[in-house]
Amino acid sequence: MNKNIIRIIPKLDIKNGLLIKGINLEGLRIIGNPYEFANFYYECGADEIAYVDNVATLYGTNNLQKFIKNTAKNIFIPLSVGGGIRSIKDIEEILKNGADKICINSAAIDDPKFITEASKRFGSANISSIIEVIKIKKNYFISKSNGRDLIKMNPVDWAKKVEEMGSGEIFLTSVNKEGLKSGFDIEIIKKISENVSIPVIAHGGAGNFMDIYNVIKSTSISGVSISGLFHYAFVRHSKSIIKRSIGNYEFLNSIKKYKKKPENLILKLKKFLSKKKINVRI
Repeated sequence: MNKNIIRIIPKLDIKNGLLIKGINLEGLRIIGNPYEFANFYYECGADEIAYVDNVATLYGTNNLQKFIKNTAKNIFIPLSVGGGIRSIKDIEEILKNGADKICINSAAIDDPKFITEASKRFGSANISSIIEVIKIKKNYFISKSNGRDLIKMNPVDWAKKVEEMGSGEIFLTSVNKEGLKSGFDIEIIKKISENVSIPVIAHGGAGNFMDIYNVIKSTSISGVSISGLFHYAFVRHSKSIIKRSIGNYEFLNSIKKYKKKPENLILKLKKFLSKKKINVRI
């Protein structure tokens, strides 16, 4: 049984200033205003919030500075930020604007020394490595560019490498499970979390509370990052549904009507886990 204090971390994927959600990191669907969701999750008792610019690496952009600055004004829990971060200057700007941790993936795969440079400059506690795992048949590989580019490298070996290079945490996404709500890929999460000494955050597959309990019970993770399970519960009450006919406007309004008040799933989840003898902050 995992004895760590388990962190519950809502993950907000951002594209062009909007909160989005996909399946297997693809088929991105507009959800709403990320500020409103972030504020709600903070009020509900989230331990941290993770932001990732979903298309930053693809387009060679980094547009999170202003967004993080505005978010940090009202939210006083750690903010982890990733997407399109490729230089020390990028890190400086995002930390200056209110982020607490920087999440790096593609730039580290292209040049692992970037992790070493960043951790020496800003401290390992402020540098996290995103590892996107893709399973093909019975083999696991890593990927970059938000799951778009397959890299033929064993994820366990890469996890050891990023720890060795100075990363202070691993944000582990199971691409095959992401958005499906079918449970976590416990096999790879267990292998990675038991082969490194730095914290591992599991993401991808949370469909219900038992899925979350099972991955905590079965592995050595330090936290769980959740997106769809939280987002679709809150969107039913959200006031920020995009007021114009773009993307999935009709879909969002069709599910809004079923809930009159937002449900605090974060507190509900923490109480559920606490009853199961999982150590969480309530």
